[in-house]
Amino acid sequence: MAVDTVECMALRARDIMTTRVVTVRADAPLSRAERLLREYSFSALPVVDQAHRLVGMISGIDVLRYRAERGTDTDDVIVADVMTPDVIAMKPDSNISILTHRLRAYGELRVMPIVDRGYLVGVVTRSDLLRPRRRGGALARVAARLTGSRPDEESRVELARRPPRHESPDWSREDLTVADVMTSGDLVTATADTSTEEAIELLTRHRFSALPVVSGDDLLVGIVSEADLLRDPLDGRASTRSRTVGGAMTREVVTVPPEASVQVVLGEFVEHGLRVVPVVSERRLVGIVSRSDLL
Repeated sequence: MAVDTVECMALRARDIMTTRVVTVRADAPLSRAERLLREYSFSALPVVDQAHRLVGMISGIDVLRYRAERGTDTDDVIVADVMTPDVIAMKPDSNISILTHRLRAYGELRVMPIVDRGYLVGVVTRSDLLRPRRRGGALARVAARLTGSRPDEESRVELARRPPRHESPDWSREDLTVADVMTSGDLVTATADTSTEEAIELLTRHRFSALPVVSGDDLLVGIVSEADLLRDPLDGRASTRSRTVGGAMTREVVTVPPEASVQVVLGEFVEHGLRVVPVVSERRLVGIVSRSDLL
């Protein structure tokens, strides 16, 4: 099962954080950060200095906003020009209840850097909190710390090495449309009757941040995200998760048609801070555009 309220009381950030972290230097070309974000399908990268101290974060939306405001020519731009320098971070001994609350409460925050005396030692993502955990008790967690990694972390790093689905869009093309950059084959979706546990399994297995929700005839009826499925242990109300996707999903969804200009969908990402945008034709789901598709 995923991290629940009772387990949160005992767990610390160091117990679930990923220690093999892909980072980028502040003085690196922006193109390197773009390549890493696209190649690993990450939502954000920690930015470090020569001593591996955390100095910022750079996300896909940071890059897209920069392009929307400054243009697509980024040859002379470095990461420090685009990154967010004021970063929320937590310590290795931070309580998971507080960490979960922050990742749940701050919509844009999907990756929490874990720092020790200013040095980056790991990250915790929303996926880490949703992912089913092996029941090994305190001794297993101590052993994991001594060996420096956990078995599930090894598989996560290997999974992250998947090749990108596409090349970077050719922004010099004035006729570039959503259909040119979207993912259209083998779409992973849910229905309103899909159990939330199954939706969590799909999100964590495919490393997605959200799933389109469709009816039996592929009509888009909503979208369900990690944040929708992540329970907040510090919520004063009863922290129970809906049993089905229909009770957790967002029904008002920003969509685009496949013939829309890529500049239009770029504007939607920037204006609304979106991670994914469903592509629909006559209300039917025909594709998905993510931030990494535009990098």
